[in-house]
Amino acid sequence: MASTIDIRRRIKSVKNTQQITKAMKMVAAAKLRRAQERITAARPYSGAMTQVLASIAERIGQETHPLLHQREEKKVLVLSVTADRGLSGAFNTNIIKTTQTAIRERGWTDVQLITIGRKSTDFFKRRTIPVRHTAINIFQALSTEHAGDLATMIAEDFTAEKIDAVYVIYNQFKSIIQQIVQVEKLLPIERRAGEEMDSSIEYLFEPSAEEILAQLLPKYLEFQLYRILLDSAAAEQGARMTAMESATRNASEMIDHLTLTYNRIRQASITKEIIEIVSGAAAAG
Repeated sequence: MASTIDIRRRIKSVKNTQQITKAMKMVAAAKLRRAQERITAARPYSGAMTQVLASIAERIGQETHPLLHQREEKKVLVLSVTADRGLSGAFNTNIIKTTQTAIRERGWTDVQLITIGRKSTDFFKRRTIPVRHTAINIFQALSTEHAGDLATMIAEDFTAEKIDAVYVIYNQFKSIIQQIVQVEKLLPIERRAGEEMDSSIEYLFEPSAEEILAQLLPKYLEFQLYRILLDSAAAEQGARMTAMESATRNASEMIDHLTLTYNRIRQASITKEIIEIVSGAAAAG
């Protein structure tokens, strides 16, 4: 049985850990507020742009712009978006597992990866799947420039037919306690499922619809990627906040258990000493 000194040391150690988890929870909460404001502001614009581009593409045909061309998905580029740090529950593990599952189950014959975040980069660099590009430490100061660089590279590869489709796998932020893993097709742009076009309405495009697409598609790619990165950043802080809150609560329970054990051992020791004193006094009498 552990001595009272050992238990006191364990209690002190757990209390120190609890202070760290409390501090990390507070930091995550502060970062989450800022990240949540940014993703909330970005979603309406992203959704509206997607609807506009899908509408124009549907009316003028899918072969109008190279980024709209539908091809058989043989060569696929997958963006796996994780965090740079851990201590966020299953946040990173879910992305990595979903990426592996998607590659295995969808029957893609030629797959390349773009790993965003240190966790996915460290994991897949030890695997056989080729990594086309890596991006780490971008969430510390996330900006549209990061998304713009990725969008340019992706668009060039798709236009040159080096890849047939682009998918992105990331955690979508729903709430502090809910982050949903999404497998989203980024290219080519498709009309949303269930969306019906009203063919009786004719639109006049000025300039031409082709020129509008040529101007908007690069911006669409850039902003969609930016929105996805914002979603992942907010989801990461939500997952970390939840994980640190759970760790703090578990530390409290452990401290209570260790304190109870300490008191029992101490009480047993005192009782034993009293019995020895009484027994010695009785023998002397």
